[in-house]
Amino acid sequence: MANVTAEEVKVLRNHTGAGMMDCKKALMACDGNIEEAVDWLRKKGLAAAANKSSRVAAEGLVGVHVDGKKGVLLEVNAETDFVARNELFQKYVADIVELACLEQLCVDSLKSAKHPGKEHTVSDELTNLIAVIGENMNLRRVEHVSVSDGVVASYVHNKISPKLGKIGILVALESTGDKEKLLELGRQLAMHIAAAHSLSISVDDLDPAVVERERAIVTEQAQSSGRAGFIDKIIEGRLRKFYEEVVLLEQTFVIDGETKIKDLIEKVSQEIGAPITVKKFVRFALGEGIEKQAVDFAAEVAAQLK
Repeated sequence: MANVTAEEVKVLRNHTGAGMMDCKKALMACDGNIEEAVDWLRKKGLAAAANKSSRVAAEGLVGVHVDGKKGVLLEVNAETDFVARNELFQKYVADIVELACLEQLCVDSLKSAKHPGKEHTVSDELTNLIAVIGENMNLRRVEHVSVSDGVVASYVHNKISPKLGKIGILVALESTGDKEKLLELGRQLAMHIAAAHSLSISVDDLDPAVVERERAIVTEQAQSSGRAGFIDKIIEGRLRKFYEEVVLLEQTFVIDGETKIKDLIEKVSQEIGAPITVKKFVRFALGEGIEKQAVDFAAEVAAQLK
């Protein structure tokens, strides 16, 4: 078994992004051969993935790609924010979000698709990344938008590149009007949705379960107000205020703090001489809905030393 120097470990770590101890093990197993050590790490991917699969992955990146009249959002998770700064991980997300858009792939079909420039699948490539980077990762979700006549606009918040960041938004606008002005409106709406956490386009589109939960809350509040003769009006007023907080068309435009979104859309439609319809929007915030674990790093390190 070869003696491994710190410099060799550093070279392999820079090449693969793997942990130092994993790099040392790989080099020792491969008699110091860097190329063989890279393959060794990749071959260990299946075991590494199995060992790490139970660990919560709520960090990572949201990827965005628009191609003409269609666009896609996807989320790939990792355990720590550090991985989002890894160039191998960034390239993986950028490659597969473009593939998902061009081929109109859902999560399952994307996982089984051939990875760009590789002989193996997107899922296999993720397994390789798990091996070399040393964290659990997961291709979590994919969603598409498209228009028949109009534009798809995008916005990435906390971005590390034009298509990768922590929050991604797509907005699909249908209209026969001027596409440049329509695209500018779409970008503004995407920025608004990023900040305003819009839940639906219109009141009618709002999830009935969300409405009923809010109705139950405001009803209890109204009944506790001691104004028995005005309960119905109180409920109606508070629900209207709720819609103004979460429904896109009812919200106030965050950029100017004055204009209703529905009035903004009407104004632009008059400027371009054609009606505008918000067909769909999608907002992905990294890790939303994932229950994160509180980690005691001192205890974790102590456990590994035993």
